[in-house]
Amino acid sequence: MFDVRLLRAEPETVERALADKGGAELVRRVLAIDERRRARVREADDLKAQRNRASELIAQAKRRGEDAAADIARQREVGDRIKVLDGELRTIDDELEGLVAEIPNLPHPSVPPGTSDADNVEVRSWGTPREFGFVPRPHEELGEELGLLDLPRAARMAKARFAIMWGPLARLSRALAQFMLDLHTREHGYTELWLPQLVNGETMLRTGQLPKFEEQLFKTQEADEGRTLYLIPTAEVPLSALHFDETLPEASLPRRYTAYSPCYRREAGTYGKDMKGIYRQHQFDKVELVKIATPEQADAELESMVDNAETVLRRLELPYRVVERCVGDLGFSTTRGYDIEVWRPALGKYTEISSCSNYGAFGGRRGKIRYRSAAGGRSEFCATLNGSGLAVGRTIIAVLENYQEADGTVTMPPALAPYLNGLERLTAER
Repeated sequence: MFDVRLLRAEPETVERALADKGGAELVRRVLAIDERRRARVREADDLKAQRNRASELIAQAKRRGEDAAADIARQREVGDRIKVLDGELRTIDDELEGLVAEIPNLPHPSVPPGTSDADNVEVRSWGTPREFGFVPRPHEELGEELGLLDLPRAARMAKARFAIMWGPLARLSRALAQFMLDLHTREHGYTELWLPQLVNGETMLRTGQLPKFEEQLFKTQEADEGRTLYLIPTAEVPLSALHFDETLPEASLPRRYTAYSPCYRREAGTYGKDMKGIYRQHQFDKVELVKIATPEQADAELESMVDNAETVLRRLELPYRVVERCVGDLGFSTTRGYDIEVWRPALGKYTEISSCSNYGAFGGRRGKIRYRSAAGGRSEFCATLNGSGLAVGRTIIAVLENYQEADGTVTMPPALAPYLNGLERLTAER
């Protein structure tokens, strides 16, 4: 949750910082509600103090044998007013909490200015795009002609933006996920977890998915309990929820977690965008990276997380570039972040395959994840970070397009050989 104390102290600063990111219009609304709340609190506190003093005076009057009926009647009125104020405060608190939950994290001062991904800044690139002796074809054509990527059947059994992968292509998907997990756990020091893929609304709220992204989420309704559970849009959600309401020893930080999971997104509002193939799906697989650190560690941990994701592409020998996201392209919870974009020969451009973000203490505050120094003192909020390491479906796209041959077959990256049981090339099999 956003720190309301900062809104009170520096509202103009917050508004300027959110001008391009969005959410600046919420600042004054929050402050107006907050002032209303503080006025009710002051009145309730004054009345409670008055009631305490009056109770002592009434007791003294009774001990003296005096009639205190009028004073008692007045205190009943005071008590009734306190009940009204307490009820109003509960309503105001709910309103305030809901509105504060909609305020995005502030961008770090170092983030490049800009209003959209067109303003992102290239940081570095790796690899040289392959020169083809033929016109490279898009992944959806390659997959369909090989009989390995089946979109029509998936649409019939579900709807558009679902896919079926046959035989060797399904094996490639599994191999990529295993390769990524092995790399991150064996070489990069992450702990692998298997986690719930359905979570409750409180978990979605505290990880920043609600209320901002409600329309993007799939959800279920338990008929017998009347409870809503949400399908996770990424394993970031349960990974980040691991330590809600906990205070961790500083010596145990940073913590690095990874998980493979299916992910589910409605992609509401994106119809007509990236519709071809499997680039933007309702169901897709991803290997997620999450870190919990001190705020002082967070910048270095972001840089190493980006390098961890880049290593996947370097091992697969896929050309890519890294861009730093501008203010207008930062996610809701992100204070600073990078996108990794892989080369797409069929499009002649780079497209996103991973986003890595530092949430700073915003994530720790929202999840009430704290740490305490070995030296003692009060606990502080942790920083949280997350990134894709990588999106499996988008890595499949990159492999198909970059490793395609003139005859329509696709050779396999050498790094995947230990995971493919002798499969060296995708060919038509049905």
